[in-house]
Amino acid sequence: MRALIYAGVGQPKLQERPKPIILESTDAIVKMVNTTICGTDLHILKGDVPTCKLGTILGHEGVAIVDQVGDNVKNFKPGDKVIVACITSCRTCNFCRRGMPSHCIEGGWILGNTIDGTQAEYTRIPHADGSLHHSAKNTNEEISMLLSDAIPTGYECGVLQGKVQVGSTVAIIGSGPVGLTALVTCKLHSPAQVIMVDLSQSRLHSARANFGATHTIISGPDTVKQVMDLTDGRGADVVIEAVGLPKSFELCQDLVAAGGTIANLGVHGRKADLHLEKLWDRNITITTRVVDGLSTPMLIQLVDSGQINFGGLVTHRFAFDSILEAYSTSTEAEANNCLKTVIQF
Repeated sequence: MRALIYAGVGQPKLQERPKPIILESTDAIVKMVNTTICGTDLHILKGDVPTCKLGTILGHEGVAIVDQVGDNVKNFKPGDKVIVACITSCRTCNFCRRGMPSHCIEGGWILGNTIDGTQAEYTRIPHADGSLHHSAKNTNEEISMLLSDAIPTGYECGVLQGKVQVGSTVAIIGSGPVGLTALVTCKLHSPAQVIMVDLSQSRLHSARANFGATHTIISGPDTVKQVMDLTDGRGADVVIEAVGLPKSFELCQDLVAAGGTIANLGVHGRKADLHLEKLWDRNITITTRVVDGLSTPMLIQLVDSGQINFGGLVTHRFAFDSILEAYSTSTEAEANNCLKTVIQF
C-alpha cells in the first residue's frame, strides 16, 4: 500500500508499505477514505516531537471504512463507515476511567506518533471500540474528518478548559483550523465578544465573515491596546492560545483579565517565558491539555443536526498521490490561503 512516512526533519516521503494486519483481538484494520494534515504533523517535521521515530507513517485523523476486526471488537463490523479518533482509548485503564484517554496507558496520541498513522491506504486501529466513532449520518466526509481532532480539540482544550461562560469576552490567538473550531464551538456558551488575533488578514476576514468572530485584530505592536480598548481596559476573560509559539503564549499573558483563564491549544516545541512578576496577584488560571475526545459523540450530533457549522474550513483538496504537494501547501498556509486540507484516497 502507499503511505506517507516521516523520513527526517523537513522530509515527508511517499513509500510502499505492507498492508497492516490484526495484532490484537481488539484491533480493527480500516481502509482510509480521507485524511488531513494537522499542525501537529508539521511540528513533527520540524523535529518538535521526539517520540515520533524515523519511518513512522504520519497522520491521526480521517474517515475510513472498516476492513477487518479482531474477535473482541464489539461495536464495529466490516463495511462500517467510521471517524478515526486521534486519541486511542482502551477505556479500562486508570487514566481512561478518570476521563483522560489522552494519557491512556496503551493509547493516547499514538497514531502517527509512536505507531503508524492514517496517511496511508490502510491503518491498524488499536482498541477499536474506544478509538472509532460511527460516521455522522447527514454530514459529508470532509466535515466528518474534522471530528477526528480539530473540532473536539478546539472545544475541549480551548472552550471547556478556558471556562467560557455566558457573557464572557474571549480572545483567540491564531485563526488557523483549531483556532476557528474554538471560535465556532465557544458560541455554544454564548460569549459576549470573540476577538480573533492573527498575522493574516485573509484568515481574519474568514474568521469574521464565515465563522462569526465579533472583532478581528492584526497581531502587531498595538495588539494589547486594541484588546484593552474593546474590553474597557479589563482584558479578556478567556484567552485561547492556538498557535504554539513562545511569543503568542506571552501575548496571552498581556491580554488576560484579572480572574481570567489562559487555555493553551498550541503544540510548543520551545520554551516560553511565564511572567509571574506580572501575574502572581491577578487570580489567573493557566491550563494545558491534549484532546481526550470525550465530547466527540456530542459534537457529532451537533454537527449532524446543523447546530454548528464548519463549512469553509476545508480550503484545499488533494488526491493521495499529491500528498507531498499538500504538505508544501500546508507548510506555507498563509501564502496559499490554506486552512484545512483534505487528502482523498
